[in-house]
Amino acid sequence: MSRGELRILTWHVHGNYLYYLTQVPHTFYVLADAARSPGYAGRAGCLPWGANVVELPLEQVRDTAFDCVLYQSRRGWEVDRHALLSAAQRALPRIYLEHDPPQAHPTDTRHVVDDAGTLLIHVTAFNRLMWDSGRTPTRVIEHGVTLPAGVRYDGSLARGIAVANHLAQRGRRLGADVFEHWRAHVPLDLVGMDAEASGGLGEIPNIALPAFMARYRFYCHPVRWTSLGLSAVEAMMIGLPLVGLATTELACVVRNGETGFVDTDPQRLLEAMRELLDAPAEARRLGAAARREAERRFSIGRFTADWLAAFDEVTQ
Repeated sequence: MSRGELRILTWHVHGNYLYYLTQVPHTFYVLADAARSPGYAGRAGCLPWGANVVELPLEQVRDTAFDCVLYQSRRGWEVDRHALLSAAQRALPRIYLEHDPPQAHPTDTRHVVDDAGTLLIHVTAFNRLMWDSGRTPTRVIEHGVTLPAGVRYDGSLARGIAVANHLAQRGRRLGADVFEHWRAHVPLDLVGMDAEASGGLGEIPNIALPAFMARYRFYCHPVRWTSLGLSAVEAMMIGLPLVGLATTELACVVRNGETGFVDTDPQRLLEAMRELLDAPAEARRLGAAARREAERRFSIGRFTADWLAAFDEVTQ
Protein backbone atom coordinates (compact mmCIF):
# COMPACT_ATOMS: atom_id res chain seq x y z
CA MET A 1 0.00 0.00 0.00
CA SER A 2 1.46 3.35 -1.03
CA ARG A 3 1.80 6.34 1.25
CA GLY A 4 -1.30 8.45 1.67
CA GLU A 5 -3.65 5.48 1.65
CA LEU A 6 -3.51 4.31 5.26
CA ARG A 7 -6.65 4.50 7.39
CA ILE A 8 -5.54 5.01 10.99
CA LEU A 9 -7.77 4.76 14.06
CA THR A 10 -6.71 6.93 16.98
CA TRP A 11 -7.85 9.02 19.96
CA HIS A 12 -7.90 12.76 20.72
CA VAL A 13 -5.52 12.76 23.71
CA HIS A 14 -3.41 15.89 23.18
CA GLY A 15 -5.03 18.30 20.74
CA ASN A 16 -1.89 20.13 19.59
CA TYR A 17 0.02 16.91 19.12
CA LEU A 18 -2.86 15.38 17.16
CA TYR A 19 -2.94 18.44 14.91
CA TYR A 20 0.76 18.13 14.11
CA LEU A 21 0.45 14.35 13.70
CA THR A 22 -2.33 14.78 11.17
CA GLN A 23 0.01 16.72 8.91
CA VAL A 24 1.14 13.21 7.95
CA PRO A 25 -0.64 12.42 4.64
CA HIS A 26 -2.80 9.54 5.88
CA THR A 27 -6.45 9.48 6.95
CA PHE A 28 -6.97 9.61 10.71
CA TYR A 29 -10.24 8.37 12.20
CA VAL A 30 -10.53 10.10 15.57
CA LEU A 31 -12.95 8.68 18.14
CA ALA A 32 -15.80 10.86 19.38
CA ASP A 33 -18.56 10.33 21.92
CA ALA A 34 -21.69 12.42 22.40
CA ALA A 35 -20.28 14.28 25.40
CA ARG A 36 -16.92 15.09 23.75
CA SER A 37 -15.31 13.69 26.88
CA PRO A 38 -11.53 13.60 27.37
CA GLY A 39 -9.97 11.25 24.84
CA TYR A 40 -13.12 11.16 22.70
CA ALA A 41 -13.37 14.73 21.44
CA GLY A 42 -13.03 14.04 17.73
CA ARG A 43 -12.33 17.22 15.75
CA ALA A 44 -13.21 19.46 18.70
CA GLY A 45 -11.38 22.69 19.43
CA CYS A 46 -10.28 25.67 17.36
CA LEU A 47 -7.45 23.96 15.48
CA PRO A 48 -7.73 24.00 11.67
CA TRP A 49 -8.23 20.27 11.19
CA GLY A 50 -7.59 18.98 7.70
CA ALA A 51 -9.95 16.94 5.56
CA ASN A 52 -7.88 13.84 6.43
CA VAL A 53 -9.18 14.00 10.03
CA VAL A 54 -12.45 12.06 10.18
CA GLU A 55 -14.60 12.04 13.31
CA LEU A 56 -15.77 8.52 14.16
CA PRO A 57 -18.58 7.80 16.67
CA LEU A 58 -17.74 4.97 19.07
CA GLU A 59 -20.62 2.81 17.88
CA GLN A 60 -19.25 2.80 14.32
CA VAL A 61 -15.77 1.51 15.12
CA ARG A 62 -16.42 -2.18 14.48
CA ASP A 63 -18.06 -1.43 11.14
CA THR A 64 -15.17 0.69 9.83
CA ALA A 65 -12.12 -0.65 8.00
CA PHE A 66 -8.67 0.43 9.21
CA ASP A 67 -5.10 -0.36 8.26
CA CYS A 68 -3.48 0.55 11.59
CA VAL A 69 -4.47 1.43 15.16
CA LEU A 70 -2.57 4.18 16.99
CA TYR A 71 -3.16 3.92 20.76
CA GLN A 72 -2.31 6.95 22.88
CA SER A 73 -3.41 6.17 26.44
CA ARG A 74 -3.60 3.40 29.00
CA ARG A 75 -7.39 3.45 28.81
CA GLY A 76 -7.26 3.04 25.06
CA TRP A 77 -4.97 0.03 25.38
CA GLU A 78 -6.53 -1.68 28.39
CA VAL A 79 -10.23 -0.84 27.96
CA ASP A 80 -11.15 0.45 24.50
CA ARG A 81 -9.04 -2.11 22.68
CA HIS A 82 -11.32 -4.84 24.03
CA ALA A 83 -14.60 -2.94 24.40
CA LEU A 84 -14.68 -1.15 21.02
CA LEU A 85 -12.55 -3.15 18.60
CA SER A 86 -13.30 -6.50 17.02
CA ALA A 87 -10.82 -9.37 17.27
CA ALA A 88 -9.73 -8.68 13.68
CA GLN A 89 -9.18 -4.98 14.46
CA ARG A 90 -7.15 -5.84 17.57
CA ALA A 91 -4.87 -7.92 15.32
CA LEU A 92 -4.20 -5.00 12.94
CA PRO A 93 -0.74 -3.35 12.78
CA ARG A 94 -0.53 -1.20 15.89
CA ILE A 95 1.49 1.57 17.49
CA TYR A 96 1.32 2.87 21.04
CA LEU A 97 2.32 6.55 21.32
CA GLU A 98 3.61 7.32 24.81
CA HIS A 99 3.44 11.05 25.55
CA ASP A 100 4.87 11.07 29.09
CA PRO A 101 7.63 9.73 31.32
CA PRO A 102 6.56 7.27 34.04
CA GLN A 103 4.37 8.84 36.71
CA ALA A 104 5.11 6.23 39.38
CA HIS A 105 8.71 5.15 40.03
CA PRO A 106 10.95 7.09 37.62
CA THR A 107 13.12 4.12 36.56
CA ASP A 108 11.38 0.88 37.51
CA THR A 109 7.89 1.39 36.11
CA ARG A 110 6.94 -1.26 33.56
CA HIS A 111 5.09 0.09 30.56
CA VAL A 112 1.49 -1.02 30.12
CA VAL A 113 2.32 -2.39 26.65
CA ASP A 114 4.11 -5.74 26.81
CA ASP A 115 3.80 -6.93 23.24
CA ALA A 116 6.53 -7.77 20.75
CA GLY A 117 4.03 -7.07 17.95
CA THR A 118 3.37 -3.44 18.93
CA LEU A 119 5.71 -0.55 18.16
CA LEU A 120 6.05 1.73 21.21
CA ILE A 121 6.91 5.28 20.17
CA HIS A 122 8.26 7.75 22.73
CA VAL A 123 8.27 11.49 22.08
CA THR A 124 11.68 12.01 23.76
CA ALA A 125 14.80 9.95 24.30
CA PHE A 126 14.50 10.71 28.01
CA ASN A 127 11.09 9.04 28.16
CA ARG A 128 12.37 5.92 26.44
CA LEU A 129 15.33 5.82 28.84
CA MET A 130 13.14 5.97 31.94
CA TRP A 131 10.36 3.53 30.98
CA ASP A 132 10.93 -0.21 31.36
CA SER A 133 9.54 -1.23 27.99
CA GLY A 134 10.29 -4.93 28.41
CA ARG A 135 10.12 -6.90 25.16
CA THR A 136 8.16 -4.21 23.29
CA PRO A 137 10.16 -2.64 20.42
CA THR A 138 10.63 1.11 20.84
CA ARG A 139 11.43 4.15 18.76
CA VAL A 140 11.79 7.87 19.47
CA ILE A 141 10.02 10.41 17.27
CA GLU A 142 10.73 13.89 18.57
CA HIS A 143 8.18 16.68 18.29
CA GLY A 144 7.62 18.61 15.10
CA VAL A 145 5.75 21.91 14.96
CA THR A 146 4.56 24.45 12.44
CA LEU A 147 3.48 27.98 13.27
CA PRO A 148 0.99 30.41 11.75
CA ALA A 149 2.58 32.47 8.99
CA GLY A 150 4.34 35.62 10.11
CA VAL A 151 4.67 34.80 13.80
CA ARG A 152 8.11 35.91 14.97
CA TYR A 153 9.70 37.03 18.20
CA ASP A 154 8.95 40.56 19.31
CA GLY A 155 10.15 40.47 22.93
CA SER A 156 9.07 44.03 23.66
CA LEU A 157 7.08 42.98 26.73
CA ALA A 158 9.57 42.85 29.60
CA ARG A 159 7.99 39.78 31.18
CA GLY A 160 8.41 36.03 31.02
CA ILE A 161 5.64 33.62 30.08
CA ALA A 162 4.89 30.10 31.28
CA VAL A 163 2.37 27.76 29.67
CA ALA A 164 0.86 25.00 31.82
CA ASN A 165 -2.56 23.42 32.15
CA HIS A 166 -4.00 23.02 35.67
CA LEU A 167 -0.78 24.12 37.35
CA ALA A 168 -2.40 24.53 40.76
CA GLN A 169 -3.89 21.05 40.62
CA ARG A 170 -0.73 19.34 39.35
CA GLY A 171 1.48 21.02 41.93
CA ARG A 172 5.13 20.21 42.49
CA ARG A 173 5.52 17.91 39.49
CA LEU A 174 4.89 20.86 37.20
CA GLY A 175 6.81 23.22 39.46
CA ALA A 176 3.93 25.25 40.90
CA ASP A 177 6.10 26.18 43.88
CA VAL A 178 9.07 27.10 41.67
CA PHE A 179 6.87 29.31 39.52
CA GLU A 180 5.48 31.09 42.59
CA HIS A 181 9.01 31.71 43.88
CA TRP A 182 10.11 33.15 40.55
CA ARG A 183 6.99 35.27 40.16
CA ALA A 184 7.61 36.87 43.54
CA HIS A 185 10.87 38.31 42.17
CA VAL A 186 10.42 38.89 38.43
CA PRO A 187 7.38 39.70 36.25
CA LEU A 188 5.92 36.43 34.94
CA ASP A 189 2.60 35.54 33.36
CA LEU A 190 0.95 32.12 33.28
CA VAL A 191 -1.47 30.89 30.62
CA GLY A 192 -3.23 27.57 30.22
CA MET A 193 -6.31 25.72 31.41
CA ASP A 194 -7.38 26.98 34.86
CA ALA A 195 -4.41 29.34 35.00
CA GLU A 196 -6.63 31.74 36.95
CA ALA A 197 -6.41 29.39 39.97
CA SER A 198 -2.69 30.19 40.08
CA GLY A 199 -3.12 33.91 39.49
CA GLY A 200 -2.60 33.51 35.75
CA LEU A 201 -4.28 35.00 32.71
CA GLY A 202 -6.36 32.01 31.67
CA GLU A 203 -6.42 29.82 28.59
CA ILE A 204 -5.33 31.13 25.19
CA PRO A 205 -6.77 29.33 22.13
CA ASN A 206 -4.21 26.96 20.58
CA ILE A 207 -4.08 28.76 17.26
CA ALA A 208 -3.56 32.16 18.95
CA LEU A 209 -0.91 31.08 21.46
CA PRO A 210 2.21 31.51 19.27
CA ALA A 211 1.44 35.16 18.47
CA PHE A 212 0.55 35.77 22.12
CA MET A 213 3.88 34.33 23.32
CA ALA A 214 5.91 36.27 20.74
CA ARG A 215 5.49 39.52 22.70
CA TYR A 216 7.26 38.17 25.79
CA ARG A 217 10.98 38.51 26.57
CA PHE A 218 11.50 34.81 27.41
CA TYR A 219 9.74 31.50 27.96
CA CYS A 220 9.75 30.20 31.53
CA HIS A 221 9.71 26.44 32.21
CA PRO A 222 9.42 25.59 35.94
CA VAL A 223 8.49 21.92 35.41
CA ARG A 224 10.34 19.26 37.41
CA TRP A 225 9.03 16.11 35.70
CA THR A 226 7.33 16.02 32.35
CA SER A 227 7.79 15.24 28.73
CA LEU A 228 9.07 18.01 26.48
CA GLY A 229 6.13 20.39 26.26
CA LEU A 230 4.96 21.38 22.80
CA SER A 231 4.58 24.98 23.94
CA ALA A 232 8.30 25.07 24.79
CA VAL A 233 9.14 23.82 21.29
CA GLU A 234 6.74 26.36 19.78
CA ALA A 235 8.38 29.12 21.84
CA MET A 236 11.79 28.14 20.45
CA MET A 237 10.39 28.09 16.90
CA ILE A 238 9.05 31.62 17.42
CA GLY A 239 12.44 32.78 18.71
CA LEU A 240 11.99 33.06 22.48
CA PRO A 241 14.95 32.16 24.68
CA LEU A 242 14.06 29.43 27.19
CA VAL A 243 14.76 29.51 30.93
CA GLY A 244 13.95 26.31 32.77
CA LEU A 245 14.89 23.49 35.08
CA ALA A 246 17.58 21.18 33.70
CA THR A 247 15.43 18.09 34.17
CA THR A 248 14.00 15.53 31.75
CA GLU A 249 14.53 16.27 28.03
CA LEU A 250 14.85 20.04 28.38
CA ALA A 251 18.44 19.61 29.58
CA CYS A 252 19.32 18.26 26.11
CA VAL A 253 17.39 20.92 24.20
CA VAL A 254 18.60 24.22 25.69
CA ARG A 255 22.29 25.17 25.64
CA ASN A 256 23.35 27.59 28.35
CA GLY A 257 24.28 31.01 27.02
CA GLU A 258 23.40 29.96 23.46
CA THR A 259 19.65 29.30 23.27
CA GLY A 260 18.64 30.10 26.86
CA PHE A 261 19.47 28.87 30.33
CA VAL A 262 18.89 25.60 32.18
CA ASP A 263 19.93 24.74 35.71
CA THR A 264 18.78 22.67 38.67
CA ASP A 265 19.11 25.69 40.96
CA PRO A 266 16.02 27.93 40.66
CA GLN A 267 17.97 30.85 42.12
CA ARG A 268 20.55 30.81 39.32
CA LEU A 269 17.71 30.73 36.81
CA LEU A 270 16.14 33.70 38.53
CA GLU A 271 19.37 35.60 37.93
CA ALA A 272 19.27 34.60 34.27
CA MET A 273 15.71 35.94 33.96
CA ARG A 274 16.78 39.26 35.42
CA GLU A 275 19.60 39.45 32.88
CA LEU A 276 17.20 38.87 29.99
CA LEU A 277 14.78 41.48 31.32
CA ASP A 278 17.62 44.01 31.52
CA ALA A 279 19.20 43.13 28.16
CA PRO A 280 16.65 42.83 25.35
CA ALA A 281 19.36 42.60 22.69
CA GLU A 282 20.88 39.59 24.43
CA ALA A 283 17.45 37.98 24.71
CA ARG A 284 16.95 38.48 20.97
CA ARG A 285 20.35 36.92 20.24
CA LEU A 286 19.58 33.84 22.32
CA GLY A 287 16.10 33.61 20.84
CA ALA A 288 17.42 33.70 17.28
CA ALA A 289 19.72 30.78 18.10
CA ALA A 290 16.80 28.94 19.73
CA ARG A 291 14.76 29.39 16.54
CA ARG A 292 17.60 28.01 14.39
CA GLU A 293 17.88 24.99 16.70
CA ALA A 294 14.12 24.41 16.58
CA GLU A 295 14.08 24.65 12.78
CA ARG A 296 16.87 22.07 12.64
CA ARG A 297 15.53 19.65 15.25
CA PHE A 298 11.75 20.11 15.38
CA SER A 299 10.71 20.85 11.81
CA ILE A 300 7.34 19.51 10.68
CA GLY A 301 9.07 18.00 7.64
CA ARG A 302 11.35 15.82 9.74
CA PHE A 303 8.44 14.91 12.03
CA THR A 304 6.15 13.78 9.22
CA ALA A 305 8.97 11.83 7.58
CA ASP A 306 9.64 9.97 10.84
CA TRP A 307 5.97 9.10 11.22
CA LEU A 308 5.65 8.01 7.61
CA ALA A 309 8.57 5.63 8.16
CA ALA A 310 6.98 4.24 11.34
CA PHE A 311 3.62 3.64 9.68
CA ASP A 312 5.35 2.04 6.69
CA GLU A 313 7.31 -0.26 8.97
CA VAL A 314 4.34 -1.58 10.93
CA THR A 315 2.06 -2.01 7.90
CA GLN A 316 4.51 -3.66 5.49
